[in-house]
Amino acid sequence: MSASFHIIDKSTWERTIYFDYYYSQIKCKYNLNANIDITHLVSEQKRRGIRFFPTMLYVIMKAVNQNKEFRMSFNVNGELGYWEEVVPCYTLFHPETRTFTDIWSEYYDDFDTFYHTVVEDMEKYRNVTGVIKARPEQPANFCPISCLPWLSFTAFAQDTYTESAFLFPLIKFGKYFEANGRVEIPISVFVSHAVADGYHTCKLINDMQDIARQF
Repeated sequence: MSASFHIIDKSTWERTIYFDYYYSQIKCKYNLNANIDITHLVSEQKRRGIRFFPTMLYVIMKAVNQNKEFRMSFNVNGELGYWEEVVPCYTLFHPETRTFTDIWSEYYDDFDTFYHTVVEDMEKYRNVTGVIKARPEQPANFCPISCLPWLSFTAFAQDTYTESAFLFPLIKFGKYFEANGRVEIPISVFVSHAVADGYHTCKLINDMQDIARQF
């Protein structure tokens, strides 16, 4: 499926001065970390007998696709805009070699369709090794997501040392754990400050929380 790309008119956009400041002058990016309550989500996941990873992936992607700040990029002509929707790009771990590959799947707002699509793609590409991109033809509208299931981390930070026009968030989630009778999971979101302030990233994480509670 192909998604529409909406070009932003910077002459009327309310964030133009912030975008230019954080993209061209300070070149700022940041990480925001939080725990979200997934007690209900885990209960439903176990009741249905479905896998946790694709279920959590859906929660994250549904939230991302509710917030255009996290669907922003430049098109092939270098014009700033946002995609109508983005698809998940996620990692598959290979325990035999302790390496990983990443693949992408189509996004569907309907959970059952999304879940079965991701499970099928994971099975199809799980034995492809020796490359980073196990599934070819990754579309331009993608959101990178990965899981660290070995640790209930309290914070996660990352950065690169090269100039980059990449504006999509990088989202991590860790090992879920019990606290005060509830089940929580750590989430980390790496953000380009040019497209999203603290308000927007807090809203993204709070949307994940709401989706998990209403699952």
